[in-house]
Amino acid sequence: MARDRSPIVKQSRREGYALHPKAHKVMAKKSTPPGQHGRSRQAKPSLYATHLREKQKVRRIYGLLEKQFAKLMKEASRSRGQSGELLLELLERRLDNAVYRAGFSTSRRGSRQLVTHGHFMLNGRRVDIPSIRLKVGDEVTLRPKSGNGKNIYFATIADTIKNTNQQPLSWLKSDPKKISIKVTGKPTREEAEDGIDEQLIVEYYSR
Repeated sequence: MARDRSPIVKQSRREGYALHPKAHKVMAKKSTPPGQHGRSRQAKPSLYATHLREKQKVRRIYGLLEKQFAKLMKEASRSRGQSGELLLELLERRLDNAVYRAGFSTSRRGSRQLVTHGHFMLNGRRVDIPSIRLKVGDEVTLRPKSGNGKNIYFATIADTIKNTNQQPLSWLKSDPKKISIKVTGKPTREEAEDGIDEQLIVEYYSR
């Protein structure tokens, strides 16, 4: 499966946004873009550059490749409603994002790895596709084999949940003890990641 394997800290510095917990400490010391000319790139960006950077930032927050992201934007644009808000809803409803939002991983990269390794079941069936779109009524549960106590990660997941600091969501009900998720609604705009200007993304693809 295709994925972006470039260093997450370098990506974070490029976008000026911590895409992973370990990027916070580095960015506190090095907030400029990576590369020898990083400090010289501080001139006011063009409108196109502003649109591009916002698109790249959000794409990397959710861990999508360009083709995947463009496909979602196209779908959102063809649907009724605000294209930008619909895009964020589609991103939030991804299975890997739900696992992250439930606090079962400290990063979306980590949650994507948990899904691809087949640790979760969707409505009773084992799944390994991070991009699966969840809908109201869906239940995500831990695969019995992964929760038998032999998997070190899940045996100590209580510590992981404690360190994620995820806030409760109106559309997602998680059970830390059972390591399960119940989808009870749709994500709202207010519950998406902070610091996103989705209108810039809409304008980028509308040019």
